[in-house]
Amino acid sequence: MKIRIFQKGFNFSQDGQGNRLVYHLQGCNMRCPWCANPEGISAMENGNFSSQDYETDDIVNETVKSSPMFFGGGGITLTGGEPTMQFDAVRELFTKLKDKKIHTALETNGTHPRLPGLFSIIDQLIMDFKHYDNTAHKKFTKITNQTTKANILAAKEAKKPLLLRIPLINSFNAGIDDISGFKEFLTQANFPGLSVELLTYHEFGKDKWQKCGMEYTVKDGYVSAGRLKEFEKALSESGIKLIKT
Repeated sequence: MKIRIFQKGFNFSQDGQGNRLVYHLQGCNMRCPWCANPEGISAMENGNFSSQDYETDDIVNETVKSSPMFFGGGGITLTGGEPTMQFDAVRELFTKLKDKKIHTALETNGTHPRLPGLFSIIDQLIMDFKHYDNTAHKKFTKITNQTTKANILAAKEAKKPLLLRIPLINSFNAGIDDISGFKEFLTQANFPGLSVELLTYHEFGKDKWQKCGMEYTVKDGYVSAGRLKEFEKALSESGIKLIKT
Protein backbone atom coordinates (compact mmCIF):
# COMPACT_ATOMS: atom_id res chain seq x y z
CA MET A 1 0.00 0.00 0.00
CA LYS A 2 1.23 3.49 -0.84
CA ILE A 3 1.44 6.61 1.32
CA ARG A 4 1.74 10.08 -0.19
CA ILE A 5 4.26 12.29 1.64
CA PHE A 6 5.21 15.91 1.05
CA GLN A 7 8.00 16.29 3.60
CA LYS A 8 10.18 14.17 5.86
CA GLY A 9 13.08 14.68 8.24
CA PHE A 10 14.27 14.40 11.82
CA ASN A 11 12.94 16.52 14.66
CA PHE A 12 13.60 16.36 18.39
CA SER A 13 10.82 16.31 20.99
CA GLN A 14 8.26 18.53 19.19
CA ASP A 15 6.60 15.68 17.29
CA GLY A 16 6.67 13.13 20.07
CA GLN A 17 9.26 11.97 22.57
CA GLY A 18 12.95 11.86 21.72
CA ASN A 19 14.55 12.17 18.31
CA ARG A 20 12.08 11.23 15.61
CA LEU A 21 11.83 10.58 11.90
CA VAL A 22 8.80 12.66 10.93
CA TYR A 23 6.70 12.08 7.81
CA HIS A 24 4.22 14.72 6.67
CA LEU A 25 1.34 13.03 4.85
CA GLN A 26 -0.44 14.80 2.01
CA GLY A 27 -4.07 15.82 2.27
CA CYS A 28 -6.22 17.44 4.95
CA ASN A 29 -9.96 17.68 5.56
CA MET A 30 -9.71 21.00 7.44
CA ARG A 31 -9.15 24.44 5.98
CA CYS A 32 -7.62 26.33 8.92
CA PRO A 33 -6.63 29.80 7.65
CA TRP A 34 -3.53 29.87 9.91
CA CYS A 35 -2.18 26.47 8.73
CA ALA A 36 1.62 26.27 8.93
CA ASN A 37 1.79 23.61 6.20
CA PRO A 38 -0.66 24.73 3.50
CA GLU A 39 1.23 22.66 0.94
CA GLY A 40 -0.19 19.62 2.74
CA ILE A 41 -3.84 20.65 2.41
CA SER A 42 -4.48 19.42 -1.11
CA ALA A 43 -3.98 15.84 -2.22
CA MET A 44 -2.61 17.15 -5.50
CA GLU A 45 0.61 18.91 -6.46
CA ASN A 46 0.39 22.47 -5.18
CA GLY A 47 2.34 25.49 -6.43
CA ASN A 48 6.05 25.28 -5.66
CA PHE A 49 5.67 22.13 -3.59
CA SER A 50 5.46 18.48 -4.51
CA SER A 51 4.71 15.13 -2.92
CA GLN A 52 5.80 11.55 -3.48
CA ASP A 53 4.23 8.13 -3.08
CA TYR A 54 6.06 5.58 -0.93
CA GLU A 55 5.31 1.92 -0.36
CA THR A 56 4.76 1.19 3.33
CA ASP A 57 7.59 -1.36 3.18
CA ASP A 58 9.96 1.35 1.93
CA ILE A 59 9.11 3.51 4.93
CA VAL A 60 9.56 0.53 7.28
CA ASN A 61 13.01 -0.13 5.80
CA GLU A 62 13.99 3.52 6.04
CA THR A 63 12.78 3.66 9.63
CA VAL A 64 14.69 0.55 10.69
CA LYS A 65 17.88 1.89 9.09
CA SER A 66 17.34 5.18 10.95
CA SER A 67 16.70 3.54 14.33
CA PRO A 68 20.22 4.25 15.71
CA MET A 69 19.17 7.93 15.63
CA PHE A 70 16.11 7.34 17.84
CA PHE A 71 17.74 8.51 21.06
CA GLY A 72 15.63 9.73 23.96
CA GLY A 73 12.92 7.17 23.25
CA GLY A 74 12.45 8.35 19.67
CA GLY A 75 10.87 6.66 16.70
CA ILE A 76 8.60 7.57 13.81
CA THR A 77 5.88 10.23 13.72
CA LEU A 78 3.17 10.61 11.11
CA THR A 79 1.75 14.10 10.83
CA GLY A 80 0.33 16.23 8.07
CA GLY A 81 -1.63 17.56 6.48
CA GLU A 82 -3.88 15.08 8.25
CA PRO A 83 -2.46 11.54 8.30
CA THR A 84 -5.79 9.80 8.86
CA MET A 85 -6.87 10.95 5.39
CA GLN A 86 -4.75 7.93 4.40
CA PHE A 87 -6.18 5.78 7.18
CA ASP A 88 -5.71 2.27 5.80
CA ALA A 89 -2.12 2.94 4.79
CA VAL A 90 -1.36 4.41 8.23
CA ARG A 91 -2.81 1.32 9.89
CA GLU A 92 -0.75 -0.98 7.69
CA LEU A 93 2.45 0.99 8.28
CA PHE A 94 2.07 1.23 12.05
CA THR A 95 1.24 -2.48 12.29
CA LYS A 96 4.47 -3.31 10.49
CA LEU A 97 6.48 -0.88 12.61
CA LYS A 98 5.15 -2.35 15.84
CA ASP A 99 6.34 -5.77 14.63
CA LYS A 100 9.78 -4.15 14.38
CA LYS A 101 9.39 -2.68 17.89
CA ILE A 102 9.60 0.90 16.55
CA HIS A 103 8.02 3.62 18.72
CA THR A 104 5.09 5.19 16.84
CA ALA A 105 3.49 8.61 17.24
CA LEU A 106 0.52 10.11 15.42
CA GLU A 107 -0.31 13.82 15.19
CA THR A 108 -3.93 14.21 14.10
CA ASN A 109 -6.88 16.57 14.17
CA GLY A 110 -8.90 13.71 15.61
CA THR A 111 -11.69 13.82 13.03
CA HIS A 112 -11.55 10.25 11.73
CA PRO A 113 -14.37 8.15 13.21
CA ARG A 114 -12.17 5.03 13.20
CA LEU A 115 -9.28 6.63 15.09
CA PRO A 116 -9.84 4.52 18.25
CA GLY A 117 -9.14 1.47 16.09
CA LEU A 118 -5.52 2.64 15.86
CA PHE A 119 -4.99 3.11 19.60
CA SER A 120 -3.31 -0.28 20.04
CA ILE A 121 -0.60 0.51 17.45
CA ILE A 122 0.02 4.14 18.48
CA ASP A 123 2.54 4.58 21.28
CA GLN A 124 2.08 8.35 21.50
CA LEU A 125 -1.17 10.03 20.46
CA ILE A 126 -1.08 13.78 19.83
CA MET A 127 -4.32 15.49 18.87
CA ASP A 128 -5.28 19.06 17.99
CA PHE A 129 -8.29 20.50 19.78
CA LYS A 130 -9.01 23.75 17.99
CA HIS A 131 -12.31 24.80 19.50
CA TYR A 132 -14.83 23.54 22.06
CA ASP A 133 -17.77 25.17 20.20
CA ASN A 134 -19.03 23.32 17.13
CA THR A 135 -20.36 26.38 15.30
CA ALA A 136 -17.12 28.34 15.61
CA HIS A 137 -15.08 25.26 14.75
CA LYS A 138 -17.04 24.65 11.56
CA LYS A 139 -16.95 28.33 10.54
CA PHE A 140 -13.15 28.49 10.61
CA THR A 141 -12.06 24.93 9.75
CA LYS A 142 -15.03 23.99 7.50
CA ILE A 143 -15.84 20.81 9.45
CA THR A 144 -17.43 20.05 12.81
CA ASN A 145 -15.63 19.17 16.05
CA GLN A 146 -18.05 16.41 17.08
CA THR A 147 -15.85 13.46 16.08
CA THR A 148 -12.77 15.07 17.58
CA LYS A 149 -14.53 15.47 20.92
CA ALA A 150 -15.83 11.90 20.72
CA ASN A 151 -12.31 10.61 20.07
CA ILE A 152 -10.93 12.57 23.01
CA LEU A 153 -13.51 10.94 25.24
CA ALA A 154 -12.73 7.56 23.64
CA ALA A 155 -9.09 7.99 24.63
CA LYS A 156 -10.22 8.66 28.18
CA GLU A 157 -12.42 5.57 28.17
CA ALA A 158 -9.56 3.45 26.79
CA LYS A 159 -7.05 5.06 29.19
CA LYS A 160 -4.96 5.91 26.13
CA PRO A 161 -2.36 8.59 27.01
CA LEU A 162 -3.20 11.71 25.01
CA LEU A 163 -1.50 15.03 24.41
CA LEU A 164 -4.02 17.66 23.33
CA ARG A 165 -2.66 20.74 21.59
CA ILE A 166 -4.76 23.90 21.53
CA PRO A 167 -3.64 26.54 19.00
CA LEU A 168 -4.71 29.86 20.51
CA ILE A 169 -5.74 32.28 17.76
CA ASN A 170 -7.05 35.78 18.41
CA SER A 171 -10.62 36.28 17.14
CA PHE A 172 -11.08 32.51 16.93
CA ASN A 173 -10.67 30.80 20.29
CA ALA A 174 -8.61 33.06 22.58
CA GLY A 175 -11.28 35.41 23.98
CA ILE A 176 -11.91 35.76 27.67
CA ASP A 177 -15.15 33.76 27.33
CA ASP A 178 -13.32 30.95 25.57
CA ILE A 179 -11.40 30.12 28.73
CA SER A 180 -14.51 28.77 30.44
CA GLY A 181 -15.58 26.93 27.28
CA PHE A 182 -12.31 25.02 27.02
CA LYS A 183 -12.21 24.44 30.77
CA GLU A 184 -15.68 22.90 30.79
CA PHE A 185 -14.91 20.32 28.11
CA LEU A 186 -11.38 19.56 29.30
CA THR A 187 -12.64 18.97 32.83
CA GLN A 188 -15.10 16.45 31.42
CA ALA A 189 -12.35 14.81 29.35
CA ASN A 190 -9.70 14.87 32.07
CA PHE A 191 -8.05 11.64 33.19
CA PRO A 192 -4.54 10.74 34.44
CA GLY A 193 -3.25 10.19 30.89
CA LEU A 194 -4.33 13.59 29.55
CA SER A 195 -1.93 16.49 29.08
CA VAL A 196 -2.59 19.79 27.30
CA GLU A 197 -0.24 22.13 25.46
CA LEU A 198 -1.27 25.69 24.62
CA LEU A 199 0.29 26.95 21.39
CA THR A 200 0.10 30.64 20.59
CA TYR A 201 -0.38 31.94 17.05
CA HIS A 202 2.58 32.34 14.69
CA GLU A 203 3.00 33.12 10.99
CA PHE A 204 5.59 30.48 10.09
CA GLY A 205 3.45 29.29 7.19
CA LYS A 206 2.44 32.66 5.77
CA ASP A 207 5.01 32.74 2.97
CA LYS A 208 4.09 29.21 1.93
CA TRP A 209 0.47 30.23 1.41
CA GLN A 210 1.66 32.73 -1.19
CA LYS A 211 3.88 30.12 -2.85
CA CYS A 212 0.87 27.81 -3.04
CA GLY A 213 -1.08 30.56 -4.79
CA MET A 214 -3.49 30.94 -1.87
CA GLU A 215 -4.48 34.01 0.13
CA TYR A 216 -3.44 34.15 3.78
CA THR A 217 -6.45 35.75 5.47
CA VAL A 218 -5.48 35.93 9.17
CA LYS A 219 -4.96 39.60 10.01
CA ASP A 220 -4.51 39.72 13.78
CA GLY A 221 -4.02 36.28 15.22
CA TYR A 222 -1.48 37.01 17.94
CA VAL A 223 -2.38 36.29 21.55
CA SER A 224 -0.96 38.37 24.39
CA ALA A 225 1.24 36.87 27.09
CA GLY A 226 -1.34 38.00 29.62
CA ARG A 227 -4.16 36.11 27.94
CA LEU A 228 -2.00 32.99 27.71
CA LYS A 229 -1.38 33.18 31.45
CA GLU A 230 -5.13 33.48 32.05
CA PHE A 231 -5.70 30.27 30.11
CA GLU A 232 -2.87 28.51 31.94
CA LYS A 233 -4.13 29.60 35.35
CA ALA A 234 -7.74 28.56 34.70
CA LEU A 235 -6.84 25.14 33.31
CA SER A 236 -4.23 24.38 35.95
CA GLU A 237 -6.62 25.29 38.75
CA SER A 238 -9.14 22.89 37.20
CA GLY A 239 -6.68 20.02 37.52
CA ILE A 240 -5.64 19.94 33.86
CA LYS A 241 -2.01 18.93 33.36
CA LEU A 242 -0.21 21.50 31.16
CA ILE A 243 3.06 20.77 29.40
CA LYS A 244 5.42 22.47 26.95
CA THR A 245 7.32 20.55 24.30
